[in-house]
Amino acid sequence: MSESYLLILGDRDAIAWVLGDQRMAFPPTARSEVDRLAVEDELLIYATRGAFGNPTRDRGRVIGRAVVESVVAALERPVEFGERAFTRGCDLRVEALAPWGNGVELGPLVERLEAFPDPRSWSVRLRRPLLRLPQGDAGLLRDALGSLAGTRADHLAGYQARVRQAETSADATA
Repeated sequence: MSESYLLILGDRDAIAWVLGDQRMAFPPTARSEVDRLAVEDELLIYATRGAFGNPTRDRGRVIGRAVVESVVAALERPVEFGERAFTRGCDLRVEALAPWGNGVELGPLVERLEAFPDPRSWSVRLRRPLLRLPQGDAGLLRDALGSLAGTRADHLAGYQARVRQAETSADATA
């Protein structure tokens, strides 16, 4: 039986790369949940509220659904985002993606999710790349996402445009 995880992404460049390349990269730090990730496991892709640079405006949302296509293995060349290098990775198949700026807001659902036993400190559990989800939690999030999401092809350009827009803004202020 395959497992379901929340794939936690906190950087707009990383989000665009994951969605565009249909790959995931992990830091070199040993994490048991990363080591257990298997082909056919389900990943519900979560963008943190700070991922797009404005945590007061943005909300943490489940923005997509992917399936793991290969085992996690060492990368020939590390992938870098900002100052961090990611040395292990796997292939994904993104099966559903919400339009940019949409998705399932996680905060209002926390009290209904077993993965967050203490609703007052739920965000602490998001300080890792993966969070295993009980099947009931995965079903609730999958169903909520289903009414919002289309295909990767439908919505990928919106995420990539946000990265280009941020790069243009950074160049203008440099």
